[in-house]
Amino acid sequence: MRVPKTAELVAASLRRVIIRGELEPGDALPPESALMEQFGISRPTLREAIRVLESEALISVRRGVHGGARVNAPDPMVAARYLGLILEYRGTTLGEMFQLVASIEPPCVRQLAGRHTPSGIGRLHEALATEEEAKDDPAALAEAKAAFHATLVELNGNRAMLALHETLQCIFYQAKSPHIATGGKTGTRRDHEEHVKLVKLIQAGEADEAEAHWRRHISRMEKELNASGANTRLELLD
Repeated sequence: MRVPKTAELVAASLRRVIIRGELEPGDALPPESALMEQFGISRPTLREAIRVLESEALISVRRGVHGGARVNAPDPMVAARYLGLILEYRGTTLGEMFQLVASIEPPCVRQLAGRHTPSGIGRLHEALATEEEAKDDPAALAEAKAAFHATLVELNGNRAMLALHETLQCIFYQAKSPHIATGGKTGTRRDHEEHVKLVKLIQAGEADEAEAHWRRHISRMEKELNASGANTRLELLD
């Protein structure tokens, strides 16, 4: 069993402080001199620990006289980067990724229709409005549609499911973009109309119909994916 280096132990201690919320996003880490005294370590060892946290995107470091390290919230993209490497190494296809992402959303839709709140419905209407505003900007529209899907899972209230969905969505949308046809304005309009219908069904408390509608929506998306290269292996590396 490998004995951790001192810098790794220091990084682990600072990581716990960040993850437990003792330091919040935007907060500065204590000065180097204070951290060196706290841990009884040299400046090179401390800076090695800082580089570990920086590589995990848990802190951002500004160089120079007025620089320093500031805390970031954990980013799903970091988890997606490492999970994506494993999936690509194992020859995972876009179709397999889609099936996994799609398996999460319909149950969330059913639960949301059964116990929605006014604030939750408001969030969904805001997501629809963002889609409408982005209809003439393909990049912004893709981001808005991804945000709508993420909101469905977030409003379900299961934090573990949300973290998994965010991570998978990062991988999926990054990998699929060279292979998926946009469908033009007709396809884009249909997506938005189906999103609008879903929100109406959720707001009406029609759990069965909302879930069925969303499964049909996902089935249509899967057919488009199959026509565009579902058997294509994930390619995340440049």
